[in-house]
Amino acid sequence: MSDVSDVNERFREGLSARWTRITPNGGTLETSPNGLRLALPDGAHAGAYSDAQIDDYGTLPPSRFPWRPPLRLEIHARASHPAHPAQKLPPDLLEHQQWLRGTAGFGFWNYPFSLTGAVLRLPEAIWFFAASPPSNMALMPGSPGWGWKAQVVHAHRAGAVLAVAPTAAAVAWARISRREGLAGRWVQRLTGTREAPISADLREWHSYTIDWHPDRARFTVDGAEVLSVADPPKGPLGFVAWIDNQYAIATPRGEFRFGTLATGPEWLEIESLHILPGANFERV
Repeated sequence: MSDVSDVNERFREGLSARWTRITPNGGTLETSPNGLRLALPDGAHAGAYSDAQIDDYGTLPPSRFPWRPPLRLEIHARASHPAHPAQKLPPDLLEHQQWLRGTAGFGFWNYPFSLTGAVLRLPEAIWFFAASPPSNMALMPGSPGWGWKAQVVHAHRAGAVLAVAPTAAAVAWARISRREGLAGRWVQRLTGTREAPISADLREWHSYTIDWHPDRARFTVDGAEVLSVADPPKGPLGFVAWIDNQYAIATPRGEFRFGTLATGPEWLEIESLHILPGANFERV
């Protein structure tokens, strides 16, 4: 059980000292009566990583990240643009920024990658996550590699190591045959990914909740369940909320790379944030 105290933030009077602030290359963090705005107010340039982020792990080693189940996360949030739709679009529709570009979201993870994309550790995450093309993180068969999702990634678990060799073989076959079905199933088995698309418009205020227990994680949007996953990560994980201009590609054909996009002005706004650990919330 977590032994850390509740987090109750409305951000109207500024950011508390608990948060690490990250704002490279034009990112900003501003508070107002609406809450906290994480923004790229002048847009971003391809080739330079821009980010507006708060987190509560800073430079801590992963073993000291603060959050374990059971807990509840509640966030009231909106964004400047809708998430990119799940279907592929013609190139001419991608040239103008009608959707959020890069990635954005909030929740818990183990910070598995460096800013350069170097892999530090196997990924663990339980969060709400948005990505736009060319991102294509096809970690689960039948699910688009971009969009606005509730997502769990659980690579640190018993049996995952047994999937390494079969996954490598299936990915090699997918590169040769261009048939991704078998490789996709093995990639999911290796990463422990479960996810579901969210239809709620990111431009509108919505209440997002994660009930994280040792045996199950349950995601809701405005009180309606969108995803329920057995055997989620056990932690410890850190909280993060961000918007950036990064993309990531990880497909069953063995494609794996990171990059940065040019964007227009965009933002993610959080009116309130509550993390209720331990016995401070009623199990549902």
